[in-house]
Formats: sequence, C-alpha cells, structure tokens
Amino acid sequence: MPRSAALKPEQVPADSKPALDTFTKNIGFTPNMMATFAASPIAFNSWAALLGSLSKVLDVKTRDSIGLAVSEVNGCNYCLTVHSFTAEHMAKLPADEIILARKGHASDPKRDAALQFARKVIETRGKVSDADVKAVRDAGYMDANVMEIVALVAMYSLTNFFNNVFDPEKDFPAVTPAGSI
Repeated sequence: MPRSAALKPEQVPADSKPALDTFTKNIGFTPNMMATFAASPIAFNSWAALLGSLSKVLDVKTRDSIGLAVSEVNGCNYCLTVHSFTAEHMAKLPADEIILARKGHASDPKRDAALQFARKVIETRGKVSDADVKAVRDAGYMDANVMEIVALVAMYSLTNFFNNVFDPEKDFPAVTPAGSI
C-alpha cells in the first residue's frame, strides 16, 4: 500500500515540473514513482540528472540488465516491473535473458561480467575483492566503465530504496516473485 500519494499534475512543485514533463512526454504517461518522487524537487532533479548522464554509458542491454540485477538484490518489486518492461520493449531482451539478469548473469560473456560485478558491488556494499575487479577488467571493461557500473548500481539503488520506502502503486505489468525464478 502506497505510503505517499503520487502527485496530481496540479500538485507537482514548479521546480520538478520540467523534468517530470520530459519523462511523461518520453514515456507516454507519468509513472507513479516519478509522480511521487517529484514532491522533492532537489531529490527528484538530482536523480533525473544522474539518470540522464548514465543513459549514455555502456549499452542499453547492459544498463537495463544491471537495473534488474540490483533491483532483485534490493527486493524492489516496483523497479523489477519497470526494468523487466523496459528490458523487453526497449533493450529487446528475451524473457530468458531478463530472468538471467535478475540472477546477476547474462548469456553474453562481457555483459555477464558486468552483471556479476554489479551484483557483487551491491551485495558487498562496494567492498569487492581484487579478483572481482580483475574479472570485470578481463572481460574488456576499462576503469572508466567499472566506475560507470558502480554509478549505475548507486542510481538503481536510490530508486530501489525510494520505492521500497514509499511503495508507489505499480503501473507496469507484474513480474514473477524472486523465489519463483
């Protein structure tokens, strides 16, 4: 049950409106998470800027897969519904790849290394081993890419934590619970 109501368009603070309107235009509707998050212009606009910057790193399949892996570890059902939808419709990942991503894996070896690393980052709170860093580097990721993976983990964790705290009403198709995959 939602702990904070999604704002109606007339309730959105003026400083949140431009970013929220851009998302609404690009997505075709206003997701409840965003309509709730917009109540804090500082937090919402900071997240929107981070999302915009990180949408240029790696490739869409890897980004969406990292979102799935991190959301699975953090137990964020709202984000799992969103990332499953976008992975299927925007990144064009088949259902079996979405399930693999939720488990922190991919059939593509390079993406698999990124997902395993991202999962280690969230599970260890960043205290990864030298072997973990070596494995992702050996897969072809430069240090800048490793930093981008860490930044994606942090960004996805922010929305996971936000959604776990405020529990906005889900507006994407439901996904199979983690224990069933």
